[in-house]
Amino acid sequence: MSFEEKGVWIYSVLVTVVSGVYFATVLGQARTTNVVEIAYQVPLLISIGIVIALTIVGQIAVAIVTRDSGKSDQRDKDIDRHGELYGYYVLSAGFALVLVMAMARAEHFWIANVMYLAGVLGTIASSIVKIVAYRRGF
Repeated sequence: MSFEEKGVWIYSVLVTVVSGVYFATVLGQARTTNVVEIAYQVPLLISIGIVIALTIVGQIAVAIVTRDSGKSDQRDKDIDRHGELYGYYVLSAGFALVLVMAMARAEHFWIANVMYLAGVLGTIASSIVKIVAYRRGF
């Protein structure tokens, strides 16, 4: 498994777990509380920060344990570009939905959370495409 593939695994697992905890926590409040009263901003920013920090720590740990320099070759770059393309498709569809929600004057809570979800789903889609490309060939 290449250094880049390990990085994709780390990032996709962290995004899935941390955003899952965020959505379970914040959307759990939406069942009993009016969404205008839910303080989602700080937990949203914290979840993004946690993913960034833990991804960096994970990459460093993998580099130390495997003694891999992290040099990528052309195949890694092609797989990354291919995966990111599909991630952008998902992200774009989600942002189109956010645009419609904004024009419909939806609550900021829903707009922000759908935007975050679009980013999460785009990342997961991108990661799946990359992992499949690494495993089955590109």
